[in-house]
Amino acid sequence: MVSPVSLRAVDAPGQPTPSPELEELYRGFESELLVPLWTEIGDLMPTSPRPAAAAHVWRWQGLLRLAERAGDLVPVGRGGERRAIALANPGLGGAPYATPTLWAAIQYLNPREDAPVHRHTQNAFRFVVEGEGVWTVVDGDPVAMRRGDFLLTPGWRFHGHHNRADTPMAWLDGLDIPFAHMIGSGFFEPGPEAVPDRSAPSRSRAERLWAHPGLRPVSAPGPRPSSPIAAYRWEHTDAALADQLALEDEGHPGVLEAGHAAVRFSNPTTGGDVMPTMRAEMHRLRAGARTATRREVGSSVWQVFDGAGAVRVGEREWRVERGDLVAVPSWVPLAVTAESALDLFRFSDAPIFERLHADRVQVEPAG
Repeated sequence: MVSPVSLRAVDAPGQPTPSPELEELYRGFESELLVPLWTEIGDLMPTSPRPAAAAHVWRWQGLLRLAERAGDLVPVGRGGERRAIALANPGLGGAPYATPTLWAAIQYLNPREDAPVHRHTQNAFRFVVEGEGVWTVVDGDPVAMRRGDFLLTPGWRFHGHHNRADTPMAWLDGLDIPFAHMIGSGFFEPGPEAVPDRSAPSRSRAERLWAHPGLRPVSAPGPRPSSPIAAYRWEHTDAALADQLALEDEGHPGVLEAGHAAVRFSNPTTGGDVMPTMRAEMHRLRAGARTATRREVGSSVWQVFDGAGAVRVGEREWRVERGDLVAVPSWVPLAVTAESALDLFRFSDAPIFERLHADRVQVEPAG
């Protein structure tokens, strides 16, 4: 968008004829910090979205090497809080954002190391590509983190992490930091210096209360803005995806499209998304399957959980394998092809656009 201090009359279609009087008018606009719509309408109201964010891929092995080096050099403690290294989309001017609304980072914890307790209004989750041994403690409830698990830290919940293992662990953090920053809604508060509960239960209290398929405790009625389930375990996600593909083999409906199973993590109190600002899904493609080409208003980040394939975003295509992350900007076409059996985790800002009734989806079937 043109800065008010650089506003000048131009001889172009749809613009008024340049004249000394028009230049004087524009200087008046500048002095009052005003910008006329007729000079900006192409940028402010394009015929279709023109996202600043770029399609981009980050390689997990490269991220992991740098995170390991940071583990040698960068302590975890008050002030820095987390050894988390954010993905910076090349189209966003150096901001530590994967997309304009989504923050994604690799977080790394050394053996026997703690990350201090704090809370913030930004919603967060963890997704574990590999490893185990860390417990995240959310409002005093220890939650085990293991490969394939999807774990929630809704906004304004005190949380810290502790690694009980003799090996380091890394995982994906996802937050709505850019969105909260854009609307000026963020608050942060440090918590106790020590993680309050250093026990290591196989299941958290939240899972014992809430994570029973189709059942909810009568003692906790009413909808909640975020899911009360602390961890969606891989064994359940894996079984759900396998069952969809098995039903396809048996000639019954269930898959999203041929050879493509998908599940959405949901809030059992509403049936909707796990958090008000972010959607999370898991996808499984058979070897050789290709998705439809899909574009939607809103952005997303995909991470390969297992297998290998190709991801095409707009005019760019990358071969991807375990851990690799891909940013998909708003309204840019996306298609995925599985080289081997391919599992992918996806999170997006779809709930924001749906609540604003600004969502739009276009699907072109695989050719």
